[in-house]
Amino acid sequence: MFSQFFEFEFLRTTFYTGLIIGLIAPLLGTFVVVRRLALIADGLSHVTLAGIAFGLFMDKKYGLATLTPFTTGTIFSVFGALLIEKLRTVYKSYQDLAIPIILSGGVGLSVIFIALADGLNNDLYSYLFGSVSAVSRTDFNTIRIIAVVVLTLMIVFYKELFMLSFDEEHAEVSGIHAKRIHLLFILLTALVISASIRIVGVLLVSALMTLPVAASIRIAKGFKQTIIYSIIFGEASVIFGIISGYYLEIPPGGTIVMVSISILFITILAKNAWVSLQRKKAV
Repeated sequence: MFSQFFEFEFLRTTFYTGLIIGLIAPLLGTFVVVRRLALIADGLSHVTLAGIAFGLFMDKKYGLATLTPFTTGTIFSVFGALLIEKLRTVYKSYQDLAIPIILSGGVGLSVIFIALADGLNNDLYSYLFGSVSAVSRTDFNTIRIIAVVVLTLMIVFYKELFMLSFDEEHAEVSGIHAKRIHLLFILLTALVISASIRIVGVLLVSALMTLPVAASIRIAKGFKQTIIYSIIFGEASVIFGIISGYYLEIPPGGTIVMVSISILFITILAKNAWVSLQRKKAV
């Protein structure tokens, strides 16, 4: 089964891309969940969809094949991240408003550009739900670069991100520039989302950033353990999701998410069973 899967270069490229996404999405997702910013992923994913639809429209209208939907999606995602950060400063007492504002704008632009690009087609469908065959060598190289950037900055600024996640006031007193680190964090989120769309799809990418973390929180005993378990669960979801999606001939995004949900339910049941067993022993 696995040997047959690796016979074709496009499947190998998709698989290796999935491994990268399975690493960086749950890694950053741990900080997203801990900081209670899970909706940011949804907001930026819809902005990314607007960028993808814009790229498809530009290709259809002007034949700009070099300006790929993946590129325009990444640009829109980064721009959306900057707008969220700007709106957070405008609405200081209601910072959560920034996310639904950007999400609504992303949905509105998506509808307009999708209509201008003659509606849903196979290309857009693959971006919405992911595709086993849609990852080109260029996409793979771009995603590798994004992964290196994300991992490097996460390692360099791990201490600052950790402190801001749990105690922002203490972090600022300690000399950490909270606004700059938060801007860096949201830009990294935008890059991870744009990198993940080829495999998971725009509408499901937030699930890969949050579901493995939700599962790991149930069994982890510390923050670093949460990160490790999240990455393990993320990789497992991607591997089984891509392979089962290929053989079932369905978009991998759906299978990846369902595997993630299955892992979440298993960890919840396992945790409940463990707690019940400990109580019986105590009695």
